[in-house]
Amino acid sequence: MHLSRQAVLLSSLVWVAGLAAEESERKPWKSPAWGVESGVLWEHGGSTPFAYRMLQTQVSWRSSEVVGHAFDDGSRLLVRHRLTLIAMAIQNGPESHYIAFSGSPSVEWWNRRATWSLFTGAGGGFGGIDSRGIKGGQGQDFTLNWFARAGVEHVASRNFRLSAAMMFQHLSNGGQTKHNPGINGLGFMLGCAWSR
Repeated sequence: MHLSRQAVLLSSLVWVAGLAAEESERKPWKSPAWGVESGVLWEHGGSTPFAYRMLQTQVSWRSSEVVGHAFDDGSRLLVRHRLTLIAMAIQNGPESHYIAFSGSPSVEWWNRRATWSLFTGAGGGFGGIDSRGIKGGQGQDFTLNWFARAGVEHVASRNFRLSAAMMFQHLSNGGQTKHNPGINGLGFMLGCAWSR
């Protein structure tokens, strides 16, 4: 009887130690993550006469690590896939909203303890805007977009992270109409992400 109690206790300790080891090995880039980011972009350096201000929300999915490199100090540089659905409310412009999809790599450098990272990425996609045929506004509903972003992400808990980023985004119809001023937006995004 006494021996079976020791066996149960020993097996329990081994199981707990295994869980602890698994937790210590769990890194933010080892599993896919969902994220939500919101922010403001202002017209910057475009050819439109309107001082656009755009309130943007993004819902993104990032894959687990695709390729990476571990440095001698324990930090890590890696690349993941990032797919994003964009919803934008447009202020100070003739249009009122923009819905789009984009894709890009997410290039991330993580510190040795995997508690925070610096990230960047650039990519593009397509979407629809409610063009209204007003001079200086967009020439048609279908648009192309491209963007560049950079920021920092902090691990708040095992499955939850917070981020802040600067973002530049251009959207236009790619010259499909004679009237094609495009919109250049520059601003910031704040977000959170979670994974399994």
